[in-house]
Amino acid sequence: MKKYFAFTLVMALGLCGAQVSQAQVSKDAKEANKLAREGAEASKNQEWDKAVELLRKATNLDRKYAPNLAAVYQQRGYAAANEQRFPDAINEYSEAIRLNSQDPRIYEQRAAVEMKLNDTDKALADYSEAIKLKPNETRYYLYRSYIYETKGDVKSSMADTEKVLKVDPNNQQALSRKKRLEARQAANAPLPPPPPRGSSPKASPAAGRTP
Repeated sequence: MKKYFAFTLVMALGLCGAQVSQAQVSKDAKEANKLAREGAEASKNQEWDKAVELLRKATNLDRKYAPNLAAVYQQRGYAAANEQRFPDAINEYSEAIRLNSQDPRIYEQRAAVEMKLNDTDKALADYSEAIKLKPNETRYYLYRSYIYETKGDVKSSMADTEKVLKVDPNNQQALSRKKRLEARQAANAPLPPPPPRGSSPKASPAAGRTP
């Protein structure tokens, strides 16, 4: 009887604990939703710092709001880039990527700022990440082919250019780059070896014949 009572008590306490936990989760979810809505409103009014604070609290309660917080960091990065505060923009975009690494647009925007800072290696890496996430976006291949071209990597630049033309055969930017790259390839092509010494062109079979 005592064992049965103890077992029943343990089960009751466990059920009670689960109900309390569920109630807390429900309470946190409601609070997170409220904070997220307030954060969205602050973002709409371009009150970036307030939006970040509210959405960070919402994300701490419910991770599903992480993309919303990432979007605000992305917007702050865009604003910083427009004001030519490029290092600040990089930091904002990097935080956005930490929160939401599956959005190719953030990589694209960070790469654009990295190009402003002449950090082509990092820009190249970011465009490559964007391509992994959205492999049919011709814009990313065009940006990357441009970087390869500036680095003198004609082969890689041509490969990306061909990928663009496969999707969009009439893309004028890609057609112009292909023509330019082909000219560079022709200019850098090795010359044919000279004929061996003492050799002379073979006479035509008709040579020496009189009509």
